[in-house]
Amino acid sequence: MYILGISAFYHDSAACLIKDGEILSAVQEERFTRIKHDAAFPINAINFCLKRENISIKDINYIAYYEKPFLKFERILESYLACVPFGVFSFLKSIPVWLKQKIWIKDIIKKELNYKGKIIFTEHHESHAASAFFTSSYEDAAFLTIDGTGEWCTTTYGKGENNKIKIMADIKFPHSLGLLYSAFTYYLGFKVNSDEYKVMGLAPYGEPVYKKTIYNNLIDLEEDGSFKLNLKYFNYVSGLTMTNKKFSKLFNLKPRKYNSVISQEHMNMASSIQQVTEEIIIKLAKHVKKITKKNNLCMAGGVALNCVANGRLLREKIFDKIYIQPSAGDAGGAIGAALITWYHYLNNNRIIESKKDFMKGALLGPDYSNEEIEKYLIKNKILYKKLNNTILLKETAKLINENKIIGWFQGRMEFGPRALGARSILANAKNENMREILNKKIKFRESFRPFASAVLEEDVSKYFDLQTKSSYMLLAMPVKESRLKKLSAKEQKLKGFDKLNIVRSNIPSVTHVDNSSRIQTVNKEDNPLFYKLLLQLKKDFKYSVIINTSFNRKDEPIVCTPEDAYKCFIKTEIDYLIMGNFLIKKSK
Repeated sequence: MYILGISAFYHDSAACLIKDGEILSAVQEERFTRIKHDAAFPINAINFCLKRENISIKDINYIAYYEKPFLKFERILESYLACVPFGVFSFLKSIPVWLKQKIWIKDIIKKELNYKGKIIFTEHHESHAASAFFTSSYEDAAFLTIDGTGEWCTTTYGKGENNKIKIMADIKFPHSLGLLYSAFTYYLGFKVNSDEYKVMGLAPYGEPVYKKTIYNNLIDLEEDGSFKLNLKYFNYVSGLTMTNKKFSKLFNLKPRKYNSVISQEHMNMASSIQQVTEEIIIKLAKHVKKITKKNNLCMAGGVALNCVANGRLLREKIFDKIYIQPSAGDAGGAIGAALITWYHYLNNNRIIESKKDFMKGALLGPDYSNEEIEKYLIKNKILYKKLNNTILLKETAKLINENKIIGWFQGRMEFGPRALGARSILANAKNENMREILNKKIKFRESFRPFASAVLEEDVSKYFDLQTKSSYMLLAMPVKESRLKKLSAKEQKLKGFDKLNIVRSNIPSVTHVDNSSRIQTVNKEDNPLFYKLLLQLKKDFKYSVIINTSFNRKDEPIVCTPEDAYKCFIKTEIDYLIMGNFLIKKSK
Protein backbone atom coordinates (compact mmCIF):
# COMPACT_ATOMS: atom_id res chain seq x y z
CA MET A 1 0.00 0.00 0.00
CA TYR A 2 1.35 3.41 -1.01
CA ILE A 3 0.86 6.60 1.03
CA LEU A 4 2.05 9.97 -0.24
CA GLY A 5 2.82 12.56 2.45
CA ILE A 6 2.81 16.27 1.60
CA SER A 7 3.82 19.47 3.39
CA ALA A 8 3.20 22.70 1.48
CA PHE A 9 2.53 26.45 1.38
CA TYR A 10 4.29 27.67 4.53
CA HIS A 11 7.98 26.75 4.68
CA ASP A 12 10.05 24.01 3.05
CA SER A 13 7.39 22.20 1.05
CA ALA A 14 8.18 18.51 0.66
CA ALA A 15 6.86 15.13 -0.40
CA CYS A 16 7.39 11.66 1.03
CA LEU A 17 6.38 8.23 -0.27
CA ILE A 18 5.93 5.24 2.02
CA LYS A 19 4.99 1.68 1.15
CA ASP A 20 3.59 -0.61 3.84
CA GLY A 21 5.11 1.66 6.51
CA GLU A 22 8.59 1.84 4.92
CA ILE A 23 9.92 5.23 3.83
CA LEU A 24 10.96 4.95 0.17
CA SER A 25 11.67 8.57 -0.77
CA ALA A 26 11.49 12.06 0.68
CA VAL A 27 12.65 15.37 -0.78
CA GLN A 28 12.09 19.13 -0.47
CA GLU A 29 10.69 21.12 -3.38
CA GLU A 30 13.54 23.66 -3.10
CA ARG A 31 16.05 21.15 -4.43
CA PHE A 32 14.30 21.13 -7.82
CA THR A 33 13.23 24.78 -8.14
CA ARG A 34 16.48 26.15 -6.63
CA ILE A 35 14.43 28.55 -4.48
CA LYS A 36 15.59 28.21 -0.88
CA HIS A 37 12.81 27.12 1.50
CA ASP A 38 10.37 27.02 -1.44
CA ALA A 39 6.83 26.88 -0.04
CA ALA A 40 5.05 26.15 -3.35
CA PHE A 41 2.98 23.04 -3.91
CA PRO A 42 5.70 20.33 -4.15
CA ILE A 43 4.84 19.03 -7.61
CA ASN A 44 8.48 18.29 -8.51
CA ALA A 45 9.07 16.46 -5.25
CA ILE A 46 5.89 14.42 -5.74
CA ASN A 47 6.82 13.55 -9.32
CA PHE A 48 10.25 12.39 -8.18
CA CYS A 49 8.75 10.09 -5.53
CA LEU A 50 6.38 8.54 -8.06
CA LYS A 51 8.97 8.23 -10.82
CA ARG A 52 11.58 6.58 -8.61
CA GLU A 53 9.10 3.88 -7.62
CA ASN A 54 7.88 3.65 -11.23
CA ILE A 55 4.25 4.24 -10.26
CA SER A 56 1.58 6.82 -11.11
CA ILE A 57 -0.81 8.80 -8.96
CA LYS A 58 -3.41 6.07 -9.58
CA ASP A 59 -1.30 3.70 -7.51
CA ILE A 60 -1.45 5.94 -4.44
CA ASN A 61 -3.91 4.60 -1.86
CA TYR A 62 -3.89 7.66 0.44
CA ILE A 63 -2.51 11.18 0.40
CA ALA A 64 -1.68 12.62 3.82
CA TYR A 65 -1.36 16.36 4.41
CA TYR A 66 0.66 17.53 7.40
CA GLU A 67 -1.81 19.92 9.01
CA LYS A 68 -5.47 21.03 9.08
CA PRO A 69 -5.95 24.17 6.94
CA PHE A 70 -9.36 25.16 8.30
CA LEU A 71 -8.10 24.97 11.89
CA LYS A 72 -5.12 27.14 10.95
CA PHE A 73 -7.37 29.62 9.15
CA GLU A 74 -9.56 29.78 12.26
CA ARG A 75 -6.52 30.74 14.35
CA ILE A 76 -5.46 33.44 11.89
CA LEU A 77 -8.95 34.95 11.75
CA GLU A 78 -9.38 34.90 15.52
CA SER A 79 -5.94 36.49 15.99
CA TYR A 80 -6.81 39.37 13.66
CA LEU A 81 -10.24 39.87 15.22
CA ALA A 82 -8.68 40.06 18.66
CA CYS A 83 -6.44 42.92 17.45
CA VAL A 84 -9.01 45.04 15.59
CA PRO A 85 -8.47 47.79 14.43
CA PHE A 86 -4.74 47.02 14.49
CA GLY A 87 -3.23 44.69 11.94
CA VAL A 88 -5.31 45.82 8.95
CA PHE A 89 -2.28 45.84 6.59
CA SER A 90 -1.21 42.38 7.65
CA PHE A 91 -4.83 41.20 7.31
CA LEU A 92 -5.13 42.61 3.77
CA LYS A 93 -1.86 40.93 2.79
CA SER A 94 -2.59 37.54 4.32
CA ILE A 95 -6.29 36.82 3.89
CA PRO A 96 -6.52 36.98 0.05
CA VAL A 97 -3.81 34.30 -0.20
CA TRP A 98 -5.80 32.12 2.17
CA LEU A 99 -9.08 32.63 0.38
CA LYS A 100 -7.57 31.95 -3.05
CA GLN A 101 -5.24 29.09 -2.20
CA LYS A 102 -4.22 27.89 1.25
CA ILE A 103 -7.65 26.95 2.55
CA TRP A 104 -8.52 24.89 -0.53
CA ILE A 105 -5.75 22.34 -0.20
CA LYS A 106 -7.96 19.33 -0.87
CA ASP A 107 -9.07 20.86 -4.19
CA ILE A 108 -5.48 21.84 -5.08
CA ILE A 109 -4.23 18.29 -4.45
CA LYS A 110 -7.00 16.78 -6.56
CA LYS A 111 -6.50 19.26 -9.38
CA GLU A 112 -2.69 19.32 -9.45
CA LEU A 113 -2.33 15.55 -9.28
CA ASN A 114 -5.58 14.42 -10.89
CA TYR A 115 -6.10 12.41 -7.72
CA LYS A 116 -9.43 10.80 -6.92
CA GLY A 117 -8.57 8.87 -3.76
CA LYS A 118 -8.78 9.54 -0.04
CA ILE A 119 -6.97 12.54 1.51
CA ILE A 120 -6.12 12.51 5.22
CA PHE A 121 -5.42 15.72 7.16
CA THR A 122 -3.37 15.42 10.34
CA GLU A 123 -2.63 18.14 12.88
CA HIS A 124 0.68 19.98 12.50
CA HIS A 125 2.25 19.00 15.82
CA GLU A 126 0.82 15.51 15.58
CA SER A 127 2.77 15.23 12.29
CA HIS A 128 5.92 16.48 14.02
CA ALA A 129 5.52 13.98 16.86
CA ALA A 130 4.86 11.11 14.44
CA SER A 131 7.86 12.03 12.28
CA ALA A 132 10.09 11.63 15.34
CA PHE A 133 8.56 8.70 17.23
CA PHE A 134 7.56 6.44 14.34
CA THR A 135 10.97 6.77 12.68
CA SER A 136 12.84 6.13 15.93
CA SER A 137 14.03 2.73 17.10
CA TYR A 138 12.07 3.03 20.37
CA GLU A 139 9.06 0.84 21.15
CA ASP A 140 7.90 3.49 23.61
CA ALA A 141 9.16 7.00 24.30
CA ALA A 142 8.19 10.50 25.31
CA PHE A 143 8.07 13.18 22.63
CA LEU A 144 8.53 16.94 22.66
CA THR A 145 7.70 19.15 19.68
CA ILE A 146 8.59 22.86 19.60
CA ASP A 147 8.29 25.30 16.68
CA GLY A 148 6.87 28.69 15.68
CA THR A 149 3.26 27.60 15.38
CA GLY A 150 1.07 25.00 13.75
CA GLU A 151 -2.69 25.44 13.70
CA TRP A 152 -2.86 26.62 17.33
CA CYS A 153 -0.13 24.64 19.09
CA THR A 154 3.44 25.90 19.39
CA THR A 155 4.71 23.27 21.82
CA THR A 156 3.38 19.81 22.64
CA TYR A 157 4.51 16.82 24.61
CA GLY A 158 3.19 13.31 25.05
CA LYS A 159 4.12 9.70 24.61
CA GLY A 160 4.41 7.16 21.85
CA GLU A 161 3.71 3.49 22.50
CA ASN A 162 3.89 0.84 19.78
CA ASN A 163 1.74 2.16 16.91
CA LYS A 164 0.11 5.12 18.67
CA ILE A 165 1.12 8.59 19.75
CA LYS A 166 -0.81 10.69 22.24
CA ILE A 167 -0.43 14.43 22.84
CA MET A 168 -0.86 15.02 26.58
CA ALA A 169 -0.40 18.80 26.85
CA ASP A 170 0.34 21.82 24.71
CA ILE A 171 1.14 25.53 24.62
CA LYS A 172 -0.88 27.56 22.14
CA PHE A 173 -0.30 30.56 19.89
CA PRO A 174 0.61 33.40 20.39
CA HIS A 175 2.88 32.00 23.13
CA SER A 176 5.73 30.38 21.26
CA LEU A 177 9.38 29.63 21.97
CA GLY A 178 10.02 29.36 18.23
CA LEU A 179 8.52 32.80 17.60
CA LEU A 180 10.45 34.28 20.53
CA TYR A 181 13.70 33.02 18.98
CA SER A 182 12.56 34.25 15.54
CA ALA A 183 11.81 37.68 17.03
CA PHE A 184 15.46 37.94 18.06
CA THR A 185 16.50 36.58 14.65
CA TYR A 186 14.56 39.42 13.02
CA TYR A 187 15.87 42.01 15.50
CA LEU A 188 19.46 40.92 14.87
CA GLY A 189 19.06 41.55 11.13
CA PHE A 190 18.69 37.96 9.93
CA LYS A 191 15.89 36.30 7.94
CA VAL A 192 13.04 34.78 9.95
CA ASN A 193 12.35 31.08 9.27
CA SER A 194 15.73 30.84 7.58
CA ASP A 195 18.59 32.31 9.62
CA GLU A 196 17.84 31.20 13.18
CA TYR A 197 20.97 29.05 13.07
CA LYS A 198 23.01 32.24 12.57
CA VAL A 199 21.79 33.50 15.95
CA MET A 200 22.90 30.17 17.45
CA GLY A 201 26.31 30.51 15.76
CA LEU A 202 26.68 34.13 16.92
CA ALA A 203 25.79 33.39 20.56
CA PRO A 204 29.23 32.19 21.80
CA TYR A 205 30.82 35.51 20.79
CA GLY A 206 28.67 37.36 23.32
CA GLU A 207 27.74 37.28 26.99
CA PRO A 208 24.17 36.62 28.22
CA VAL A 209 23.84 40.09 29.75
CA TYR A 210 20.23 40.50 28.59
CA LYS A 211 18.98 37.22 30.03
CA LYS A 212 17.47 38.89 33.09
CA THR A 213 15.82 41.51 30.86
CA ILE A 214 14.19 38.74 28.81
CA TYR A 215 12.90 36.89 31.86
CA ASN A 216 11.68 40.07 33.59
CA ASN A 217 9.91 41.56 30.58
CA LEU A 218 9.35 39.22 27.64
CA ILE A 219 8.45 35.82 29.08
CA ASP A 220 6.77 34.45 32.19
CA LEU A 221 8.35 31.01 32.69
CA GLU A 222 6.99 28.39 35.09
CA GLU A 223 9.01 25.63 36.73
CA ASP A 224 7.40 22.99 34.48
CA GLY A 225 8.64 24.81 31.37
CA SER A 226 5.27 26.27 30.42
CA PHE A 227 5.37 29.97 29.58
CA LYS A 228 3.54 33.04 28.36
CA LEU A 229 5.01 35.85 26.29
CA ASN A 230 4.38 39.51 27.08
CA LEU A 231 2.75 40.40 23.75
CA LYS A 232 3.08 44.16 24.18
CA TYR A 233 6.69 43.82 22.93
CA PHE A 234 5.88 41.81 19.79
CA ASN A 235 4.21 42.58 16.48
CA TYR A 236 3.85 39.14 14.87
CA VAL A 237 0.18 38.58 15.83
CA SER A 238 -1.22 41.43 13.77
CA GLY A 239 1.73 43.19 12.13
CA LEU A 240 4.26 42.73 9.37
CA THR A 241 7.30 42.65 11.69
CA MET A 242 8.28 40.41 14.59
CA THR A 243 9.01 43.13 17.19
CA ASN A 244 7.83 46.68 17.85
CA LYS A 245 9.17 49.98 19.23
CA LYS A 246 8.71 48.87 22.85
CA PHE A 247 11.04 45.94 22.17
CA SER A 248 13.66 48.34 20.76
CA LYS A 249 13.25 50.67 23.73
CA LEU A 250 13.64 47.77 26.16
CA PHE A 251 17.06 46.90 24.75
CA ASN A 252 17.93 50.52 23.88
CA LEU A 253 18.93 49.39 20.40
CA LYS A 254 17.35 49.70 16.96
CA PRO A 255 16.80 46.52 14.91
CA ARG A 256 19.98 45.72 12.97
CA LYS A 257 19.72 46.14 9.20
CA TYR A 258 20.50 43.11 7.06
CA ASN A 259 24.21 42.84 6.20
CA SER A 260 25.17 45.78 8.45
CA VAL A 261 27.92 45.65 11.11
CA ILE A 262 27.37 43.21 13.97
CA SER A 263 28.16 44.89 17.30
CA GLN A 264 29.02 43.39 20.69
CA GLU A 265 25.47 44.24 21.81
CA HIS A 266 24.11 42.07 18.99
CA MET A 267 26.37 39.21 20.09
CA ASN A 268 25.18 39.63 23.67
CA MET A 269 21.54 39.49 22.57
CA ALA A 270 22.20 36.28 20.63
CA SER A 271 23.93 34.77 23.66
CA SER A 272 21.04 35.78 25.93
CA ILE A 273 18.21 34.33 23.83
CA GLN A 274 20.20 31.16 23.17
CA GLN A 275 20.66 30.56 26.90
CA VAL A 276 17.02 31.34 27.65
CA THR A 277 15.95 28.88 24.95
CA GLU A 278 18.20 26.16 26.37
CA GLU A 279 16.88 26.71 29.89
CA ILE A 280 13.26 26.51 28.76
CA ILE A 281 13.92 23.27 26.84
CA ILE A 282 15.62 21.76 29.92
CA LYS A 283 12.64 22.65 32.13
CA LEU A 284 10.21 21.24 29.57
CA ALA A 285 12.22 18.02 29.26
CA LYS A 286 12.35 17.50 33.02
CA HIS A 287 8.58 17.95 33.23
CA VAL A 288 7.99 15.59 30.28
CA LYS A 289 10.15 12.96 31.98
CA LYS A 290 8.24 13.39 35.24
CA ILE A 291 4.80 13.09 33.60
CA THR A 292 5.48 10.35 31.02
CA LYS A 293 8.01 8.34 33.06
CA LYS A 294 9.64 7.29 29.76
CA ASN A 295 13.37 6.65 29.45
CA ASN A 296 13.75 7.88 25.85
CA LEU A 297 12.82 11.18 24.20
CA CYS A 298 11.93 11.94 20.57
CA MET A 299 12.01 15.52 19.29
CA ALA A 300 10.80 17.43 16.23
CA GLY A 301 9.69 20.93 15.23
CA GLY A 302 11.99 23.70 14.02
CA VAL A 303 13.44 24.41 17.48
CA ALA A 304 14.72 20.80 17.57
CA LEU A 305 17.28 21.86 14.93
CA ASN A 306 19.05 23.94 17.60
CA CYS A 307 22.01 21.58 17.99
CA VAL A 308 23.56 23.60 20.84
CA ALA A 309 20.39 23.21 22.93
CA ASN A 310 20.23 19.53 21.96
CA GLY A 311 23.80 19.00 23.13
CA ARG A 312 23.05 20.61 26.47
CA LEU A 313 19.91 18.49 26.84
CA LEU A 314 21.97 15.34 26.23
CA ARG A 315 24.56 16.42 28.83
CA GLU A 316 21.82 16.97 31.41
CA LYS A 317 21.06 13.20 31.23
CA ILE A 318 17.34 13.68 31.84
CA PHE A 319 16.60 10.86 29.39
CA ASP A 320 18.69 7.77 28.63
CA LYS A 321 18.53 8.40 24.89
CA ILE A 322 17.41 11.24 22.62
CA TYR A 323 16.34 10.87 18.98
CA ILE A 324 15.75 13.95 16.82
CA GLN A 325 14.02 13.74 13.46
CA PRO A 326 16.74 14.78 10.93
CA SER A 327 14.20 16.88 9.02
CA ALA A 328 12.68 18.33 12.17
CA GLY A 329 11.06 21.35 10.47
CA ASP A 330 7.97 21.53 8.29
CA ALA A 331 9.42 19.31 5.54
CA GLY A 332 9.54 16.40 7.97
CA GLY A 333 5.82 16.83 8.58
CA ALA A 334 5.24 15.06 5.24
CA ILE A 335 6.79 11.91 6.74
CA GLY A 336 4.82 12.31 9.95
CA ALA A 337 1.50 12.69 8.14
CA ALA A 338 2.12 9.58 6.03
CA LEU A 339 3.08 7.50 9.08
CA ILE A 340 0.07 8.68 11.10
CA THR A 341 -2.11 7.50 8.23
CA TRP A 342 -0.36 4.11 8.25
CA TYR A 343 -0.45 3.59 12.02
CA HIS A 344 -3.42 5.58 13.35
CA TYR A 345 -5.87 5.66 10.46
CA LEU A 346 -5.13 2.16 9.17
CA ASN A 347 -4.11 0.72 12.57
CA ASN A 348 -1.12 -1.25 11.28
CA ASN A 349 1.33 -2.95 13.63
CA ARG A 350 4.68 -1.30 14.29
CA ILE A 351 7.58 -3.74 14.15
CA ILE A 352 11.05 -2.83 15.46
CA GLU A 353 13.70 -5.36 14.57
CA SER A 354 16.95 -3.46 15.28
CA LYS A 355 18.44 -0.50 17.14
CA LYS A 356 18.58 1.51 13.91
CA ASP A 357 16.08 4.24 13.14
CA PHE A 358 13.91 4.10 10.01
CA MET A 359 15.26 7.19 8.21
CA LYS A 360 17.93 5.28 6.23
CA GLY A 361 20.57 7.85 7.07
CA ALA A 362 18.19 10.50 5.61
CA LEU A 363 19.51 9.53 2.15
CA LEU A 364 16.07 9.52 0.57
CA GLY A 365 16.37 11.86 -2.42
CA PRO A 366 17.45 11.57 -6.08
CA ASP A 367 20.63 9.80 -7.16
CA TYR A 368 22.47 9.69 -10.49
CA SER A 369 24.29 6.77 -12.07
CA ASN A 370 27.82 6.96 -13.47
CA GLU A 371 26.26 6.75 -16.93
CA GLU A 372 24.05 9.78 -16.27
CA ILE A 373 26.94 11.79 -14.80
CA GLU A 374 29.29 10.93 -17.66
CA LYS A 375 26.64 11.84 -20.21
CA TYR A 376 26.35 15.28 -18.61
CA LEU A 377 30.15 15.76 -18.56
CA ILE A 378 30.59 14.74 -22.21
CA LYS A 379 27.67 16.87 -23.40
CA ASN A 380 29.17 19.94 -21.71
CA LYS A 381 32.75 19.15 -22.79
CA ILE A 382 33.99 18.94 -19.21
CA LEU A 383 37.39 17.27 -18.73
CA TYR A 384 37.39 14.46 -16.18
CA LYS A 385 39.17 11.36 -14.94
CA LYS A 386 37.25 8.17 -14.27
CA LEU A 387 38.58 6.27 -11.25
CA ASN A 388 37.59 2.97 -9.69
CA ASN A 389 36.37 3.12 -6.06
CA THR A 390 39.69 2.10 -4.54
CA ILE A 391 41.69 4.80 -6.35
CA LEU A 392 38.88 7.35 -5.92
CA LEU A 393 38.91 6.99 -2.13
CA LYS A 394 42.70 7.03 -1.89
CA GLU A 395 42.95 10.10 -4.13
CA THR A 396 40.20 11.97 -2.27
CA ALA A 397 41.80 11.29 1.12
CA LYS A 398 45.14 12.52 -0.26
CA LEU A 399 43.58 15.72 -1.63
CA ILE A 400 41.85 16.48 1.68
CA ASN A 401 45.12 15.95 3.53
CA GLU A 402 46.79 18.36 1.06
CA ASN A 403 44.22 21.02 2.06
CA LYS A 404 42.27 20.85 -1.19
CA ILE A 405 38.54 21.63 -1.01
CA ILE A 406 36.31 18.89 -2.42
CA GLY A 407 32.80 19.04 -3.84
CA TRP A 408 31.47 15.56 -3.00
CA PHE A 409 28.43 14.34 -4.99
CA GLN A 410 27.53 10.70 -4.28
CA GLY A 411 24.44 8.51 -4.10
CA ARG A 412 21.01 9.62 -2.90
CA MET A 413 20.59 13.22 -1.78
CA GLU A 414 19.90 13.98 1.87
CA PHE A 415 16.42 14.85 3.16
CA GLY A 416 16.46 17.76 5.59
CA PRO A 417 18.71 20.78 6.10
CA ARG A 418 22.00 18.96 6.72
CA ALA A 419 24.52 17.62 4.20
CA LEU A 420 25.49 14.18 5.47
CA GLY A 421 28.07 12.99 2.96
CA ALA A 422 26.01 12.80 -0.24
CA ARG A 423 25.92 16.47 -1.28
CA SER A 424 28.81 17.80 0.80
CA ILE A 425 31.82 20.09 0.62
CA LEU A 426 34.72 18.37 2.39
CA ALA A 427 37.94 19.86 3.75
CA ASN A 428 40.75 19.37 6.24
CA ALA A 429 39.66 20.05 9.84
CA LYS A 430 43.30 20.21 10.97
CA ASN A 431 44.04 23.29 8.85
CA GLU A 432 43.66 26.37 11.07
CA ASN A 433 42.84 28.62 8.08
CA MET A 434 40.21 26.39 6.49
CA ARG A 435 37.18 27.88 8.26
CA GLU A 436 38.06 31.36 7.00
CA ILE A 437 38.79 30.08 3.47
CA LEU A 438 35.49 28.21 3.24
CA ASN A 439 33.40 31.11 4.56
CA LYS A 440 35.09 33.69 2.34
CA LYS A 441 35.78 31.87 -0.92
CA ILE A 442 33.29 29.01 -1.06
CA LYS A 443 30.18 29.81 0.96
CA PHE A 444 30.38 33.65 0.61
CA ARG A 445 28.92 34.09 4.07
CA GLU A 446 29.57 35.67 7.47
CA SER A 447 33.05 35.04 8.88
CA PHE A 448 31.76 33.92 12.29
CA ARG A 449 29.85 30.94 10.92
CA PRO A 450 31.22 27.61 12.23
CA PHE A 451 31.62 24.33 10.34
CA ALA A 452 30.48 20.86 11.31
CA SER A 453 32.67 17.82 11.69
CA ALA A 454 32.21 14.35 10.21
CA VAL A 455 33.95 11.57 12.10
CA LEU A 456 33.99 7.78 12.08
CA GLU A 457 31.33 6.63 14.53
CA GLU A 458 33.77 4.33 16.33
CA ASP A 459 36.28 7.21 16.74
CA VAL A 460 33.94 9.94 17.97
CA SER A 461 35.04 9.71 21.61
CA LYS A 462 38.68 10.19 20.52
CA TYR A 463 37.86 13.70 19.36
CA PHE A 464 34.75 14.81 21.27
CA ASP A 465 33.02 14.40 24.63
CA LEU A 466 30.33 12.26 23.07
CA GLN A 467 29.64 8.62 23.86
CA THR A 468 26.73 8.08 21.49
CA LYS A 469 26.14 8.38 17.76
CA SER A 470 25.06 11.62 16.13
CA SER A 471 24.18 10.46 12.63
CA TYR A 472 22.23 13.56 11.61
CA MET A 473 24.53 16.39 12.76
CA LEU A 474 22.03 17.56 15.38
CA LEU A 475 24.26 17.65 18.45
CA ALA A 476 26.91 20.22 19.37
CA MET A 477 29.27 18.75 21.96
CA PRO A 478 32.62 19.77 23.50
CA VAL A 479 35.88 18.94 21.78
CA LYS A 480 37.88 16.54 23.94
CA GLU A 481 39.99 18.43 26.49
CA SER A 482 43.15 16.56 25.49
CA ARG A 483 42.82 18.08 22.00
CA LEU A 484 42.42 21.66 23.21
CA LYS A 485 45.25 24.18 23.11
CA LYS A 486 46.03 26.16 26.25
CA LEU A 487 45.19 29.80 25.56
CA SER A 488 47.44 32.65 26.59
CA ALA A 489 46.25 35.23 29.13
CA LYS A 490 45.85 37.71 26.26
CA GLU A 491 43.77 35.26 24.20
CA GLN A 492 41.50 34.53 27.17
CA LYS A 493 40.65 38.23 27.54
CA LEU A 494 39.55 38.73 23.93
CA LYS A 495 35.89 39.62 23.26
CA GLY A 496 33.51 39.26 20.33
CA PHE A 497 34.97 38.63 16.89
CA ASP A 498 38.49 39.15 18.27
CA LYS A 499 38.07 35.53 19.46
CA LEU A 500 37.45 34.38 15.90
CA ASN A 501 40.92 33.39 14.73
CA ILE A 502 42.27 31.84 17.92
CA VAL A 503 43.57 28.30 17.32
CA ARG A 504 41.75 26.36 20.03
CA SER A 505 42.54 22.73 19.28
CA ASN A 506 44.37 20.37 16.95
CA ILE A 507 41.18 20.22 14.87
CA PRO A 508 40.79 24.02 14.77
CA SER A 509 38.48 24.44 11.80
CA VAL A 510 35.68 22.43 13.43
CA THR A 511 36.24 23.84 16.93
CA HIS A 512 33.88 26.72 17.68
CA VAL A 513 34.79 29.62 20.00
CA ASP A 514 33.10 27.82 22.93
CA ASN A 515 35.26 24.72 22.24
CA SER A 516 32.30 22.77 20.87
CA SER A 517 31.64 21.20 17.48
CA ARG A 518 28.51 20.18 15.60
CA ILE A 519 29.11 16.49 15.01
CA GLN A 520 28.10 13.92 12.42
CA THR A 521 29.09 10.37 13.26
CA VAL A 522 29.48 8.23 10.13
CA ASN A 523 28.81 4.48 10.02
CA LYS A 524 29.04 1.95 7.21
CA GLU A 525 25.33 1.07 7.27
CA ASP A 526 23.97 4.58 6.61
CA ASN A 527 26.56 5.78 4.08
CA PRO A 528 29.09 3.09 3.07
CA LEU A 529 31.14 5.21 0.63
CA PHE A 530 31.50 8.19 2.96
CA TYR A 531 32.45 5.80 5.76
CA LYS A 532 35.12 4.23 3.55
CA LEU A 533 36.52 7.68 2.74
CA LEU A 534 37.03 8.48 6.44
CA LEU A 535 38.47 5.00 6.94
CA GLN A 536 40.93 5.66 4.08
CA LEU A 537 41.93 8.97 5.66
CA LYS A 538 42.55 7.18 8.96
CA LYS A 539 44.60 4.45 7.27
CA ASP A 540 46.77 6.81 5.21
CA PHE A 541 47.06 9.89 7.45
CA LYS A 542 46.13 8.75 10.98
CA TYR A 543 43.05 10.92 11.52
CA SER A 544 39.35 10.35 10.83
CA VAL A 545 37.62 13.71 11.26
CA ILE A 546 37.02 16.27 8.50
CA ILE A 547 34.94 19.36 7.77
CA ASN A 548 31.57 18.48 6.26
CA THR A 549 29.44 21.40 5.07
CA SER A 550 26.54 21.55 2.66
CA PHE A 551 27.27 21.65 -1.07
CA ASN A 552 25.80 25.05 -1.89
CA ARG A 553 26.53 28.76 -1.85
CA LYS A 554 24.95 31.33 0.45
CA ASP A 555 21.16 31.60 0.02
CA GLU A 556 20.99 28.59 -2.33
CA PRO A 557 19.55 25.15 -1.60
CA ILE A 558 21.86 22.14 -1.41
CA VAL A 559 22.73 20.91 -4.90
CA CYS A 560 20.57 18.14 -6.33
CA THR A 561 21.72 17.31 -9.88
CA PRO A 562 25.14 17.00 -11.58
CA GLU A 563 24.41 20.34 -13.26
CA ASP A 564 23.74 22.02 -9.88
CA ALA A 565 26.97 20.57 -8.53
CA TYR A 566 29.04 21.70 -11.51
CA LYS A 567 27.61 25.25 -11.42
CA CYS A 568 28.44 25.56 -7.71
CA PHE A 569 31.92 24.16 -8.38
CA ILE A 570 32.57 26.70 -11.15
CA LYS A 571 31.19 29.71 -9.23
CA THR A 572 33.28 29.05 -6.11
CA GLU A 573 36.91 28.25 -5.32
CA ILE A 574 36.30 24.53 -4.74
CA ASP A 575 39.44 22.78 -6.00
CA TYR A 576 38.01 19.41 -7.09
CA LEU A 577 34.57 18.07 -7.92
CA ILE A 578 34.01 14.36 -7.39
CA MET A 579 30.74 13.05 -8.84
CA GLY A 580 30.25 9.31 -8.78
CA ASN A 581 33.53 7.86 -10.04
CA PHE A 582 34.54 11.03 -11.89
CA LEU A 583 37.13 13.54 -10.72
CA ILE A 584 37.12 17.06 -12.17
CA LYS A 585 40.01 19.43 -11.41
CA LYS A 586 39.32 23.18 -11.28
CA SER A 587 42.57 24.12 -13.02
CA LYS A 588 41.59 21.88 -15.96
